[in-house]
Amino acid sequence: MVRNIKIKVAYDGTNYHGWQTQLNNATIQETIEQAICIVMKQKVNLTGSGRTDSGVHALGQVANFTADTNIPEEKIKIALNANLPKDIRIIESEDVSLDFNSRFNAHDKTYMYQIYNDRVWNPFYSRYSCFVPASLDFEKMEKAVKFLIGTHDFRGFMAAGSDVKTTVRTIYEANLIKEANLIKLYITGNGFLYNMVRIIAGTLIDIGKGIKDIDCIENAIKDKNRTMLGQTAEPQGLFLMNVNYDEFAID
Repeated sequence: MVRNIKIKVAYDGTNYHGWQTQLNNATIQETIEQAICIVMKQKVNLTGSGRTDSGVHALGQVANFTADTNIPEEKIKIALNANLPKDIRIIESEDVSLDFNSRFNAHDKTYMYQIYNDRVWNPFYSRYSCFVPASLDFEKMEKAVKFLIGTHDFRGFMAAGSDVKTTVRTIYEANLIKEANLIKLYITGNGFLYNMVRIIAGTLIDIGKGIKDIDCIENAIKDKNRTMLGQTAEPQGLFLMNVNYDEFAID
């Protein structure tokens, strides 16, 4: 019986060239597909909710695949994990409607970007944060991030090389949290452009340093101009935290 199986995936992206399968490079998608092939004795095409770049991590990536198998849904994650490296784990596995598509049915996604702000880099955060030894004005960064909320044309927040039909996106929430030496950016939206979150994080860092003015985000939205914004922050600080779906899309 052909089933559509939805999985929730957590991974450390350090040793991978992103999510999407590439020739001669290890990727998350290919590694999971190989595990599925071993467990279910068939090749599958795994669809992810979106791509993550080389070095980017996930706590809540969502993907789906169709397969002819009798393995109970709750045991699929156990079987796959037994055939996956330790830096990739299937957190959940469940049967969903054959119409469900983890990419096109996503309602919103939440990303987190983590900044380690201290004079000396903590080695335990070296793979999971962007190190900023300079003093940061957290209050200015907090004020600036609120300009992102709403529906805007984010053309200026996109790296070169992307081909999308529209650059209009809706940001539902954008918050900064400071926990000792860690500054965490949480941002939820209906979609994100190529390198968009890393550009936002890099711009906030430059605002905190005093390199960029607090209104540069608002101005870049108005003028759709990438040059008004700051650096593209390093990939290792970025995490895909969660992907939400409407219930009708899953059942």
